[in-house]
Amino acid sequence: MNPLVPPMPGLLTGVAVTLLLGVTSFVLGLVLGGLVTLARLCRNRPLRVAAIAYVSVFRGTPPLVQLMLVYFGLPQLGVRIPPIPSAILTFTLYAGAYLSENLRGGVLAVERGQWDAAGSMGMSHGLALRRVVLPQALRVATPAIGSRFISLMKDTSLASVITVVELTRVAETSGSSSFRYVEAFTVAGAVYWLINTVLSAGQETLERRLGRAYA
Repeated sequence: MNPLVPPMPGLLTGVAVTLLLGVTSFVLGLVLGGLVTLARLCRNRPLRVAAIAYVSVFRGTPPLVQLMLVYFGLPQLGVRIPPIPSAILTFTLYAGAYLSENLRGGVLAVERGQWDAAGSMGMSHGLALRRVVLPQALRVATPAIGSRFISLMKDTSLASVITVVELTRVAETSGSSSFRYVEAFTVAGAVYWLINTVLSAGQETLERRLGRAYA
């Protein structure tokens, strides 16, 4: 075994947990962000105000504070959530706030004429949004959404503070046992870089395909 790097089984486990946290939180956050976007765009004032308040809170506070509140704060209210679900819940709420703004920006970027054209064809507001506006909005918002996914994958390192054994926690454990922190965290950083390089390549491919569809 190379003493300069974390043990392979632990490293693979850390990578798997990191991917679980990042992918699950992103997918759930995208769904939540879509619902919040609809709430922001609807004519119901209480829903709009609630959506604005949610976005303001979760964009305006650090994810580490949110994570601490969920894992250490909720037990004071009688709600105990295990480490991994706590991390997923926090990252979902955090990502959902940002993704809702990305999606809302995409919707607002669609020309008003698209709404008018859909209305002239007899489409309701909801049908026009689903069939005409959202496909175009997603194309516009794809770069921002992809960047948020990459940022979220790095943010999962914060889960190490609530004992989640993800990539950063594995590097920390390896470094503390061997006192080779530079090597342990260099390996962890390289793995994060590799993951996000793959995600960036996938984002570029998706952007090119969406661009061809509307060329």
